[in-house]
Amino acid sequence: MGIKRGAMRRKLASFFLAVAFLVLAACGTKNLIVLVPDPDGSVGAIQVANSAGSVEMKTPNQATVVPDENTAPRAPADITMEEIRVLFAEALAIQPAPPVHFILYFEKDSNRLNSESLGRMADILAAIRKRASMHVGVIGHSDTLGDKLYNQNLSMRRAAAVRDLLIQNGVPAGHIEATSHGEKNLLIKTGDNVGEPKNRRVEVVVR
Repeated sequence: MGIKRGAMRRKLASFFLAVAFLVLAACGTKNLIVLVPDPDGSVGAIQVANSAGSVEMKTPNQATVVPDENTAPRAPADITMEEIRVLFAEALAIQPAPPVHFILYFEKDSNRLNSESLGRMADILAAIRKRASMHVGVIGHSDTLGDKLYNQNLSMRRAAAVRDLLIQNGVPAGHIEATSHGEKNLLIKTGDNVGEPKNRRVEVVVR
């Protein structure tokens, strides 16, 4: 028996467990689509549509079934986490772990880590080894003291300092992507020309 899939449209989707997962039923093959939260608990929305109609799901742990390409998606219905675990056990088993985030802080007008953050490098290296990570993002930031261009360069030097520490500890250079945001993405919102220690930082994202 052949398998037919209706055309699916997705918009504003944050994370959803399955699009067009095929579930075998006695009457034939159906598409089951489930909306689940992001790892941080946030939820977006998905629209499931074919030539016969569409439905939108915004509530976590809702599901819709599309019987075939000529039948509109059914009205969304709640599904329990236990049902999700049973139905999608195989998909969940191979789902990648969410990224791990670290924040390291720097001395004022410097690319030197403060002592507490320098101690956190061991945690970052452990996370990279545990996940056998091949993609480590290193994003430099600054506070708003001084010129924007200077801060852009300073935050890049901070990112480069962390990248160099990782390389010195055995992380392949090709696995690290270092970038600079300057003063554009402040952790603590301030006005211009304000020194804020928590904005003098590098974010390390281990995937």
